[in-house]
Amino acid sequence: MLVHICCAVDSHYFLQKLQKDYPDEKLVGFFYDPNIHPYSEYYLRLLDVKRSCKMLGIELIEGEYDTEAWLEAVRGLEHEPEKGARCAVCFDRRFEVSAKKAAELGEKTFTSTLLTSPKKSLKQLKAAGDALAEREGIAFVAPDYRKASGTQEQNILAKADQLYRQDYCGCLFGLTMQRDQQQKLADELFVPLSGQVQPESIEARIALYEKRWELEEEGVAYKIVKQRFLNWRLKFATLKVRKAVVPAHILPYSTLKGTYTRGKVEYATGVLHHMSRDEVKFLTLADYNRLLETDYENITELIFSPPPFEEEVKLRSMLKLDPYDLSAVIVVETVPENKIELMLDAETYSDVKEVLIPTAP
Repeated sequence: MLVHICCAVDSHYFLQKLQKDYPDEKLVGFFYDPNIHPYSEYYLRLLDVKRSCKMLGIELIEGEYDTEAWLEAVRGLEHEPEKGARCAVCFDRRFEVSAKKAAELGEKTFTSTLLTSPKKSLKQLKAAGDALAEREGIAFVAPDYRKASGTQEQNILAKADQLYRQDYCGCLFGLTMQRDQQQKLADELFVPLSGQVQPESIEARIALYEKRWELEEEGVAYKIVKQRFLNWRLKFATLKVRKAVVPAHILPYSTLKGTYTRGKVEYATGVLHHMSRDEVKFLTLADYNRLLETDYENITELIFSPPPFEEEVKLRSMLKLDPYDLSAVIVVETVPENKIELMLDAETYSDVKEVLIPTAP
């Protein structure tokens, strides 16, 4: 039996139920989810599915990440709600490829872990699966493992085995609509040009779950715990001196009351140079290099290849700024002497992140 897999939380429980109910079937997992966006999130879910299948002794095949074909299939349905027409096309697309893969491998049946997702319509999934199975001359198996407290058991199992729990279905359109409804920033879509890993970004989660894999390979015990913290994302920033754009690097947790301010540098306290308005402070690249023991030759190099986020946060402390200080700190090659204009759009917000803690003695 070929089992289309969408994510580890759904598949881990579903696969174990199948192993129990179909003991004579060899289960083959098929991870085909071109709807998942961005690719880093796709990779993270695949990583966790690989771990789950390894734990359960199930072979796993990765399908093609043909996102462009998926986007073309759902064109015009971008604003459809969850469980609407876009989802139907999405199921059809993934089930069609899964059915063809099952037939190609000589399997007589196929199914999907989407059947256990509480966010999906079981009736909608079964109709799509039956139609495509008939087309390929095979059968679609649609057990209802949600009933009889199945969803609760699934969540208990996911927590016990410390699976990665995503909080959106997968596609770009579902994500943005969900974040709009929650009035939250869709920070999953923020990737700075510098490649610097942002706190609680998908890239940060990937690093955590790859480290988890390493610890398990080494037999090191660990716990994944949650932590509430103040997060920050920079949307855009431009510094102008006498109306000419000047290269500038924005330190983490820099904010303005609005998104625009102007003024002149009035005085200095140590290495920090203070602008006349909106608590803006300037730090020269020379002092930045000295404090962090780096050797950047110019601001452009710093912008595109900064130190880790955590190191730059430490710099704010080294500058003797209060831990709750959200003043904008701008790194420049030389302190501006003329009229300054600063456009800075950044957002701070309460967030939750996972932390990996080895517990071996």
